Amino acid sequence: MTDPSPAPPAAAAPPGPSRAAVVTEPGGVEMRDVPLPEPGAGQVRLRLEGSGVCASNVPVWEGREWFSYPQEPGGPGHEGWGVVEAVGEGVEAPAVGDRVAAITYHAYATHDLADAEGCVVLPPSLDGVPFPGEPLGCALNIYRRAGVEAGQTVAVVGVGFLGALLTQLAVADGARVVGISRRGTSLDAARAAGAAETIELDGDRGRVVERVFELTGGAGCPVVFECTGKQDPLDLAAELCAVRGRLVVAGYHQDGLRCVNMQLWNWRGLDVINAHERDPAVYTEGIRLAVAAVAEGRMDPRPLLTHTYGLDRLGEALDATGARPDGFMKALVVTAPPSDD
Repeated sequence: MTDPSPAPPAAAAPPGPSRAAVVTEPGGVEMRDVPLPEPGAGQVRLRLEGSGVCASNVPVWEGREWFSYPQEPGGPGHEGWGVVEAVGEGVEAPAVGDRVAAITYHAYATHDLADAEGCVVLPPSLDGVPFPGEPLGCALNIYRRAGVEAGQTVAVVGVGFLGALLTQLAVADGARVVGISRRGTSLDAARAAGAAETIELDGDRGRVVERVFELTGGAGCPVVFECTGKQDPLDLAAELCAVRGRLVVAGYHQDGLRCVNMQLWNWRGLDVINAHERDPAVYTEGIRLAVAAVAEGRMDPRPLLTHTYGLDRLGEALDATGARPDGFMKALVVTAPPSDD
């Protein structure tokens, strides 16, 4: 006789030993066995599949006087995804066995804890697909603050991983994108993402400004994304804006003070949007939007995940993120080496 009761949800694999990469000093990393973290109330434990490597980790790797070493095990990885292995008190969702992208802070490891509210369940259509949710959510949060409209000509200054994602989103919404970048491979990525025009950023700022104004009939762009985190491209981005345009600061400016041409900003009446978030709830909402954008085909990060390393090769991943070799867009570290490694 057949049992009519529903089958229980599939359980995650039994917990195994926990390992974490530890940045012991600038340029130094080692693998360590660490206690398996136990989720507290409102938390889940993830068996991580991997993590993206953020450019903001490079200063920690290079060393700055304000950082302390050794870093915490798994830190400063914060772009993790994996499978829920255990849940703490009061957690109803996600469930054990769910594959999620999450807001975590020690993701260079085999396991990490996350608040249940900071997890987004990944649909079956993404099974087997690496999904560093935090940077994808960041792109969606930046984009939704920019107010891009169909028919606009939008400039993206700096077409790395973030700039390419913003290009995809703007093109999907019917905008005409001008991709501006230093590296030839970045310009290739911009074209692959749908940019209608690309311009090499070769130090001749006047030439770039002239070309963008030619493309816009002398008006400039109503929306300009600055994605480099550097002074000169920030200056250029402002010059590309139309009167009453929006300058969207998406770059991570963490290496010192910035000067701005306030006369230009005043004269053109620019709206300057510092498109960075600090509220975990906003991060999580961005990840939800990113999952939907990928599922709908508005955004495809897969061709931009160009370099994959095993967790024990974190140092190489950080070196590549700093050096950005030819063809580099985004590095991942995974808890098992890729099959073709």
